[in-house]
Amino acid sequence: MVCRMFRLETEVDKARRDLLHKRLRDTNTAASPVLRALRGTPAERESPLHVWALTANGELAGGLVGHTWTTWLHVTYLWVDAAHRGAGLGSALLTEAERLAATERACTRSRVETWDFQAPDFYRKHGYEVVCVIPDYPPGITEYTLTKRLG
Repeated sequence: MVCRMFRLETEVDKARRDLLHKRLRDTNTAASPVLRALRGTPAERESPLHVWALTANGELAGGLVGHTWTTWLHVTYLWVDAAHRGAGLGSALLTEAERLAATERACTRSRVETWDFQAPDFYRKHGYEVVCVIPDYPPGITEYTLTKRLG
């Protein structure tokens, strides 16, 4: 039960969202020496990392969209057009992203989330290990989080 001193609202409010984010960040920074040490350094911010595969005529055949943060690569999306699947393009995209993250951004680990019908076996084949399984997310589907040590 919520105390009668408070009014709950459910509207989307960007200003309040930003204030909440700042306050949570400040609380986390105060509580964690690791996060405190990151503040004000280049490693504090996420940095986009994109790798694209284009056909000879410049059409998108596949791509990987992710970012690096601290010493981690986070693979957000990896997709290969159906016409180009099975030719190793997905592996090439992932390998290049891992190489860039490790050599140019000093990343030592990588992470990805994928659903059971997408690519958990693909990532396992590339050395990723399942660290989290969430059944029924969304209903009828299992989500996997996988990580890999780079280098």
